[in-house]
Amino acid sequence: MQSSLQSREEPGCGLGHGSWRCSCLTCRCGTSSPSWMPPACCGWASTGRTLRMRSTCGGILGPLAYFSGSDPSTSGQKPVICTVSSRYMLYAWDVQEGVMIWSSPVQQCKIKCLATLPQRSLAVTVDAWNTIKVWNCRDVNPLATLTMSTCCLSLEVFLTDDGPFLMIGDSEGDIYTLTVPELNSISHVNAFEYPVDHLHCSPNRKWIFACGTHQHVLPKVFLVECLLRPAVGRAPLFVSLPFAFCSQACWAVKCVNRLTIMFQGDFFRRTGFTTFDLTAESTGDSTAIEAREIASFMLPGGMDVPVWMGVRDGTAVVFESGPRLFLFTIHGLLLKEFHDHENTICYLWTDSVHVLTTSRDNYLHLYMWEEEGWHPHLRSCCHLEHRKGDIRPSCYDPIAICDNTSIVCVVSKCGGASVLVMYSLNM
Repeated sequence: MQSSLQSREEPGCGLGHGSWRCSCLTCRCGTSSPSWMPPACCGWASTGRTLRMRSTCGGILGPLAYFSGSDPSTSGQKPVICTVSSRYMLYAWDVQEGVMIWSSPVQQCKIKCLATLPQRSLAVTVDAWNTIKVWNCRDVNPLATLTMSTCCLSLEVFLTDDGPFLMIGDSEGDIYTLTVPELNSISHVNAFEYPVDHLHCSPNRKWIFACGTHQHVLPKVFLVECLLRPAVGRAPLFVSLPFAFCSQACWAVKCVNRLTIMFQGDFFRRTGFTTFDLTAESTGDSTAIEAREIASFMLPGGMDVPVWMGVRDGTAVVFESGPRLFLFTIHGLLLKEFHDHENTICYLWTDSVHVLTTSRDNYLHLYMWEEEGWHPHLRSCCHLEHRKGDIRPSCYDPIAICDNTSIVCVVSKCGGASVLVMYSLNM
């Protein structure tokens, strides 16, 4: 049975009305009524969908994250996103209704970092003065505020059986662990002599990956329990990974102790990927942790250096190179190469179900993971052009996120405010 979908016009968007008669469509949005063209159907939606395009009045939008409704394994949650504005404000948007439902007061300086905890409907921000704030996106004032004495560069918020926690990496190479929402200090460890640019917690909340981009920094993986329950007189347990110039890292969603890192070799001329399995074994009062390398490969010379990467089950890695998207096994076997963008891919986002790519020509492409044989595969689903009639160049790279019922993309044009494009699935 065919599905019925609608396109709604929002103020200032120049979007007409149309109907959808396929479960997965390409939208061509110009000054006239949109035309809908069906690509290969991916089953992302089997019922009606509503396209909502909002032209925001909040300046240029920066980081965005799901405040609720982001877990692909659950349903029934209302998708709400948080966005940061260049006007020193934090916003919350109802994706299904396409409306702003909350905004913070104007802050004293720029908000540079954003993280959310959808399970508790909490948002954490860090501003240019290195002040950490926890918001419930209902009250005017934050639930807690803490100003750090050093420059905050990375943050990770996560939920454990003991409650929610926040980890902060700073410019001095330190990692701070705090309670949420109170922001009480639990532990403080010096990880490096250089800044902590990346913090990534494993899906099972057992490990925390930390690294910097300096050539002398070797990434480390800490046992989270040691940072949540620091022992007096004992250093936290960690293992170093023997790869400098690490630029990205991802934990496998379906193999929770598996980590894949992307690094630069041959004086930044080639990119490599290495995958590790982490283990922790306890004997009496002591615990030993190990990172066992299970696979590694280098990309061929001449390829554009990737910036983004993603993994799902730990047997394959997806990354961009120029306008192309690649799917390799962790041993270096090419599984698939996609040519869905004409311009360079500038952003890649992944979860356990979806892969999203964007480019500065304002195209967004949606892929979905599939199980075929020994390795996962990607199916190309939707190709969306958000602002066909707008020839102004983008001043920032478009960013996009999604869950089971929505896709959200921020497009920022030179000389204008950001356009927040929200696609919602009417169940």
